[in-house]
Amino acid sequence: MQDETIRQALDDHWHASAGGDADAEHAIYADDAICEYPQSGERIVGRKNLQALRSHHPGKPSGFQVRRLLGSGDLWVTEYTITYQDREAFTVSIMEFADGKVVHETQYFADPFQAPAWRSQWVTKVPAAQVE
Repeated sequence: MQDETIRQALDDHWHASAGGDADAEHAIYADDAICEYPQSGERIVGRKNLQALRSHHPGKPSGFQVRRLLGSGDLWVTEYTITYQDREAFTVSIMEFADGKVVHETQYFADPFQAPAWRSQWVTKVPAAQVE
C-alpha cells in the first residue's frame, strides 16, 4: 500500500510541477530535504529554499512530460522531459523517501543529440513520445 501512496504523491507532484503550482509541487518534500544537481555542483538544503529557487527561474517551462516512473519502497526514479525557452532537456530525478516525504533528490539534466549514422544498422529510431 505504501508504494501506491508514494506513486500517487509523485503523480500529484509532477502534475503540479507541469502546471506551475509551486505550493503543491513542493508539498512532497520534507522540511529539511536536500536536492542536488551534480552537473552544476549545487546542493539546495530545505524545502523552502528549493521552492524559492524554482519559483525564481527566469524562464517558465513551456513543456513537461513524464516518460517513466519506477520505484518501490523508499527509492523512486522519474524520467521526464522539460522544455525551457524552446530547449528540451531530458531529466532524471532520483528521490529517496522517509516517512512519506522526499528527504533527498538528485536530478540530472541532458540535452538531446542526433544519433550518429555509424550505428544506424543496430538501432531502431523511437519517437520521444513512445519511450516508456
